[in-house]
Amino acid sequence: MMKELFYAMLKGVAMGVANVIPGVSGGTIALITNIFERLIHALKAFNLEALKLLFAGRFRDLARHTDLYFLIAVFTGIFIAILSIARLFDYLFQHYPVYIWAFFFGLILASVYFVGKTIARWTPGVVVALLLGTAFAIVLTFLNPATENDSFTYLLICGVVAICSMILPGLSGSFVLLLMGNYQLVMIDAVNNLSLNILIPVGLGAVGGLLAFSHILSWIFKHYRDITIATLTGFILGSLSIIWPWSEPEYLTDAAGQLILKKGEKIVTGYSNYLPDNLNAEVLVAMAIAIAGILIIWAMETLASRSGEGKTH
Repeated sequence: MMKELFYAMLKGVAMGVANVIPGVSGGTIALITNIFERLIHALKAFNLEALKLLFAGRFRDLARHTDLYFLIAVFTGIFIAILSIARLFDYLFQHYPVYIWAFFFGLILASVYFVGKTIARWTPGVVVALLLGTAFAIVLTFLNPATENDSFTYLLICGVVAICSMILPGLSGSFVLLLMGNYQLVMIDAVNNLSLNILIPVGLGAVGGLLAFSHILSWIFKHYRDITIATLTGFILGSLSIIWPWSEPEYLTDAAGQLILKKGEKIVTGYSNYLPDNLNAEVLVAMAIAIAGILIIWAMETLASRSGEGKTH
């Protein structure tokens, strides 16, 4: 039991790390580590039956009904990662952007195969779902980010939208926050400074959105599993364009084309991709790191398959 919960927490850490990065989805990590469906079903279990057990004081039955210890382990890992990794990744993106993007590119590239292979039957509808999912993820990269907004209502909405994106494989909650204009405010400034006036409304929106969305996603998974997996695989495939390692940052400007600074720093709104000119040392190291990312996903998939973890309860 403790060993299983420890592994669940480690997978939560991996999800949390992914959720910090614009373009990488924690849901993708949950899917390829075989805890996605279990996570969705556990969240969906917070229903009227759970409330009855709570008010009746039947806490042991409540924990069993909601798979509570599993959820606690996963979300503990997520919070540990977000609180600790935010500072580390802020540093890495400033000093080693190509290497960190290469690592995640390898992770996501491998995920396309390992997630896609779980589709039981390839039908025309499944193929269309894959293509639509890919197209949707690519279209997201061309959207212009909104400006930063710290109003309570907007932060609630950010929490709802971001958490739904975070739990969907291939859709990055951080990238959605970037499009909504609040990535720097929420994931960097508020997390690093523990700004409760920002984190509380985002958290409230996230909890409400997560509980509501889990019911919808669970129903879709139950009735249209292959189409859902194909769509999510498309999301993952399309997100590769967001995390291509060789890119130049684009910064927020006003109507006159002047840079808009926040606390003296430029605000990144997106990235324009390019191909490296030659196979220099940086390119070779980045390619090696990308391969390491692929091998990590392969190892995680192999271990999960051997252990039989992640089956729904």
